[in-house]
Amino acid sequence: MSRVNTVLGPVPTEELGLVAVHEHIGYGMPGSELDAKWWKAPEQRYEETVPKLRRFHEYGGGTFVDATGICNGRDVDHYKSLSARTGVHIVACTGFVGGDTALWHFAKADVDYLTRQFVHEITVGIGGTGSLAGVIKVGVSRGGRMTDLDKRIYRAAARASLTTGVPILTHLAIDAENAVAIFNEEGLPLDRVLFGHVDDGVNADKTRDVWIAEQGGRIGFDTFGYETELPDPPFWARPRKERLDHFLRFIGDGRLGQVLASADANCSPLGWPGVKGHTVNYIFEDLIPDLRAAGLDESAIKTIFVDNPADFLTIQK
Repeated sequence: MSRVNTVLGPVPTEELGLVAVHEHIGYGMPGSELDAKWWKAPEQRYEETVPKLRRFHEYGGGTFVDATGICNGRDVDHYKSLSARTGVHIVACTGFVGGDTALWHFAKADVDYLTRQFVHEITVGIGGTGSLAGVIKVGVSRGGRMTDLDKRIYRAAARASLTTGVPILTHLAIDAENAVAIFNEEGLPLDRVLFGHVDDGVNADKTRDVWIAEQGGRIGFDTFGYETELPDPPFWARPRKERLDHFLRFIGDGRLGQVLASADANCSPLGWPGVKGHTVNYIFEDLIPDLRAAGLDESAIKTIFVDNPADFLTIQK
């Protein structure tokens, strides 16, 4: 039986439903949980998050992939409680958003150590929670080029993916040549990697999304909703129509089977105020209506949000 690891246990792939493949329950930089200005008690985070996940479920959402890595506020016991209360499957990740978010204990680690860490969290559990990670997070540090630590993390992620059958998703898809080279050297099929954030307003022009797809990678248009039209847009915002046109152009070239979409929203931000007016439910409230208005039929929408993520998240062992 094909399955996916969620925080409440393995779930048959066919039960995932519509998937938000790159989201956050609560993301913050290392140490943000100790910041006196933005620190939030668990009860406050819970109150902020439950209505968003309930609305997601009411709209027809089935699975929420939390892409919050080690050191960035990952709280699996919190996720378990949220999943039980809202009925939404939550997939937790192992790995790091980028080497520049790894605390010193991990930043000095070699590839073998990092590989063991990832495999342990996928096969034994994350901390004492008993929950297994369902995806591995990697990313490019600030500056736009992979650091030596980033490269060690990518290599360890490839080895852990091959060992466990769990896929990899990336934070940013810049410097993709180095990433693809590492995955190829390790023998990891590129359809096990979702190259994320190809659509963000800072890096879209520097991201070789077509080239990555030609190599066999999956492509994540997963910053939908971060629009320049927002009252206080973040620095990575992009005009709504520009992003949508980029997406439609990409899938219009015959790449529907390689694309996944999400909002990269933050249910209860840690250590920063977040982006007002932007939630995971942008997928239902704005994105899917935009796609229908652009002429996509229900079969194509199902491919993007149900079939492709199910194939990607399924443990390949």
